[in-house]
Amino acid sequence: MSSTPQDALARIPGWEHADCDEIEGGQTNRNWLVSIGNRKAVLKVDSAPRGASFNGRLLEQGIQTRAAEAGLASRVLFADETSYLTEYIDGDVWSAADLEIEENLTALAGVLRRLHALPLSGRRFDIVGAAHRYRERIVSDESEVALDYVDVIEKYRAPPALCCCHNDLVAENIIAMPDLPDLRLLDWEYACDNDPLFDLATVVAHHDLSARLATCLLDAYFEGDGERWREKFEQQVIVYDALLWLWNAARVSATSGFEAREV
Repeated sequence: MSSTPQDALARIPGWEHADCDEIEGGQTNRNWLVSIGNRKAVLKVDSAPRGASFNGRLLEQGIQTRAAEAGLASRVLFADETSYLTEYIDGDVWSAADLEIEENLTALAGVLRRLHALPLSGRRFDIVGAAHRYRERIVSDESEVALDYVDVIEKYRAPPALCCCHNDLVAENIIAMPDLPDLRLLDWEYACDNDPLFDLATVVAHHDLSARLATCLLDAYFEGDGERWREKFEQQVIVYDALLWLWNAARVSATSGFEAREV
């Protein structure tokens, strides 16, 4: 296992003596920008092997490698159970404001169609299991309220036909490439097989996009036929909001003044 970036890099040929600068990000791991000569990469080091609800690092490597081959992600340079090295992407990381531009949503919809056409990962997104794990960590006054959100998720039934999804499409995980038309997606830790509408719902619900922008994304993804899928999409928005509430509450249940968004 790797406890420091130097421990991890010592096992990666060509990166043993790389310089390391810690960067922000990662709820359960530490991240470094590592460089040697003119080569740059991002190193993630976990304190222990990944458990649910994450992918193990080796499964994440397989999914991200297929995504990279499709032009959707950076290449994975090394992976073991507690360390993960990927090519550094020099681009513009999106913010919520970028998702309020219709042309950007159209471009993102095209990326999602390509993502959802990738081979299945073999791991199903266990949203009910995730909801219960978050609920068990909530020890504040919100613990009883959390039961309502768990109930929302337990009532959800996934469609029989799933596809490979990212499952964490927040703006900070989308990067625009200079002089290239395509986008790249970052952080494939949650990627696995799920309802494709969950990815669209994440984009809309997490960033509180307007109904107009939601329609733009749906129509772009379904090539003008978004209205036919609106009801199923709105169900996914409700499910995502419930899961997000539980995730936030689990993270800050020990602090006072917690404010959660309502389903």
